[in-house]
Amino acid sequence: MATVLMCRRIPRLSRAAALSTTAKRGAEHGSSKSEQEEKDNPGTASTGSEPVATIQLLNPLDYRVLYNPSAYARGRAGSQQHLDRDSGQALGDTLTSPSAAQAPQAFPAASSRTLPPLRRAPSKSKSNTLLQQTILAALSEAEKEKWEVHDSKEDPRVFQKGRPEYRSLSCDSSEPAQPLPAEEGDSILDSVAACEGSPGSITDRFQRLSRLPVERRAGLASEPGFDALCHCAVQAIGLFSTPDLIQVLKSCVLLAVPPAHPLLDACEGEFCRRAWDMELEQLLLVADCWRCLERSVPSYLGILFSFANLHWKDLTLPQFVQLVYIIGEGRRAPADLAQKVESTILKYLDSFTLEELGAICLGLFKSVSGISDHVMRRIADRVSLQMEDMSTYALVNVLKMLRYTRMDHLPLLKELGKVIPERIPTVNIQGIMHITLTYSSLHYFDEGALAAVAASLPPRVSYCRSKDAAKFLWSFGCLDYEPPNEEEFYSSLIKQIHRKLHEFKKFPEHLLTALLGLAFVKRFPEELIDYALREDFIQKTRDSKYELSKDLFTLGKSVEIECPTYRGNRLPPQLCQEFTQMALSFAEQEIYVRPEIVEATSLLESMLGGPEYVRNHMILPHTRSSDLEVRLATDGHPVPFNFKGPVAASKLKDIGVSLTDDLMAQLIKGRARGPSPVDVENEGRTARQERGDEAGMPRSDGALTAGAKSPAEPQAGRCPGVPPSLPQPGEVRLALQVSNRNHYCYSSKRLLGLHCLKRRQLRRLGYVVVELPFWEWFPLLRRSRSEKLSYLHYKVFNPALLSRAA
Repeated sequence: MATVLMCRRIPRLSRAAALSTTAKRGAEHGSSKSEQEEKDNPGTASTGSEPVATIQLLNPLDYRVLYNPSAYARGRAGSQQHLDRDSGQALGDTLTSPSAAQAPQAFPAASSRTLPPLRRAPSKSKSNTLLQQTILAALSEAEKEKWEVHDSKEDPRVFQKGRPEYRSLSCDSSEPAQPLPAEEGDSILDSVAACEGSPGSITDRFQRLSRLPVERRAGLASEPGFDALCHCAVQAIGLFSTPDLIQVLKSCVLLAVPPAHPLLDACEGEFCRRAWDMELEQLLLVADCWRCLERSVPSYLGILFSFANLHWKDLTLPQFVQLVYIIGEGRRAPADLAQKVESTILKYLDSFTLEELGAICLGLFKSVSGISDHVMRRIADRVSLQMEDMSTYALVNVLKMLRYTRMDHLPLLKELGKVIPERIPTVNIQGIMHITLTYSSLHYFDEGALAAVAASLPPRVSYCRSKDAAKFLWSFGCLDYEPPNEEEFYSSLIKQIHRKLHEFKKFPEHLLTALLGLAFVKRFPEELIDYALREDFIQKTRDSKYELSKDLFTLGKSVEIECPTYRGNRLPPQLCQEFTQMALSFAEQEIYVRPEIVEATSLLESMLGGPEYVRNHMILPHTRSSDLEVRLATDGHPVPFNFKGPVAASKLKDIGVSLTDDLMAQLIKGRARGPSPVDVENEGRTARQERGDEAGMPRSDGALTAGAKSPAEPQAGRCPGVPPSLPQPGEVRLALQVSNRNHYCYSSKRLLGLHCLKRRQLRRLGYVVVELPFWEWFPLLRRSRSEKLSYLHYKVFNPALLSRAA
């Protein structure tokens, strides 16, 4: 008997994995904070009409899927363009073999790494979920693990199966079509005698050895006969024709020759020597072989890029995509090619297959290549219209570039919210991490997608690397989202962080990322915090290639304010002072001088009676944003306290700020971008957008259970940044927040985690938080002085504030 899947089109899955039984529940729950804040919830599912697969299980042990390896994108009925992509051809290509798409090959489920997405059909969600669960249940634990593990060498090469032209541009590392018996290996090696034979015969021996069974090839490198053959090849390296030398290199790929092998040294030197006499097709093929061999060849790549630059107009579409792939895998982005790459993307944009579009985005992302907003928007336009037909792997690659460029493309994000939730159970952990990180990096809140992630994650948390677990915690904390299964979700990730604690010695940035994400949602696991604040770990953060001091300080000061019972390690006072000075210096240059803050400060001084009644400073510098502090007596009269000259006023007295139309358009409309990327690995960390820390926080004592939330009751206490005049009993201290768009999720009034943390901590220290929201204050900047004063008077002297404070 055999397992049979009967459907018009076989759904494609992207890495099968264990499926949580709570997946549907997570997608059906509402926001845990919807009754407290007004916020958008884009990304609702739409309806679909495609028939759902019927399942008949007979014998799972012989489970096989009918699958056409060349069909990476499913097409809509009646669309010739989609039919072309189904058969592995580009838009506009002629379909030479109509029967090919109708005669899929039998393909083992566990060995197909990139399968088509399930087409969404919300009305049939139970059937789709049953299909996913059935497929996953048929896989053994070893097969599930294989699905979960990302193959960084093979996965990016999927696009090469989409066109026949890639056969001459890439090295096929699959098993040979006509393998030789294992015993023939001995006779081949025995025939190598004293380096006799022409380059042609040497090439023939290499090709024949590459056709041996994989288990026989595995031991060749240690055999004397193979060493002798390699020695012969090195001796005659200059006599090989270019096609023969390429064949030797391709054979080395199948023979798994170590990257540092002397034969490869000789081959690299010879290819560099004759590169300018080779065809571009040959140069790209050799570069692909080096990638398969995992050998770094910067000199060869430099020649390839120079050659391509000179012959750019001759590049065909497949050659261009292969070149961008090589650029990405080599982690090199030639500056002189940037403009040509963009123009070529626009030239072929409608002709790329969706897999090729994903490969291009991945190549640009890996090589840290900048791309203009115009080109990225054009790419996103096409993806948003054809997302259903795109494999999840290619889609994730587009999302990587989207977040790298900080592109706020609303149509794509809305479509993502419709397509991705039902795919989540069959996407591997690293793919889910990148999807989640896209939402947090772009400050875009989609409860349906995040709930699906949270529901799917706990049963599969063991597959999370330290980086994955950290990014999940960061993303959910950044968006201030606690899912319906929050206790299970957070406890499973905290346990995984404990299991991966040894990895943080090498990657300290990931532990800080995780702990900050937890702090945003009021979770402070004691043992992990104690470890992160140890002297040796602090030194690792100082030695890191990333700027981690601000994140470290935000964590340390947050623990002091929110965890009065914590008794573990603390930040040294000298570091607190150092980070405070960094924060204040940054604020003086970048924050205090912002027009909306300067205007509010000036008007408050005028309204209250002078600069001694208001102070523009960072009450909590570790939260990296400024506050306008005002103090009121219990009878509502302002109290003078700031006998230190205002920083912003002294700096801007003779400068002035002109509120031009362009400036107002930027302030009011703006762009929902995250912080500028400091580096690719640390992207998505919104806590870096406004920098600064604070010193002098009084030390608190006590213990806190791991993973527990901090006490909810605010505790009044001395703020680390208080001005010279200390607050008197009975005074009401107001902390006015001049917010902007980057304090909130995209197109919503949902505060981001960092700013939730700040306001929570201000209240704990006895402040009454008053917001001047950007959607109210920015439009007022163009109104009359009296209107602005009236607004500020209402905000400061609101009777409800005094009554709440009392």
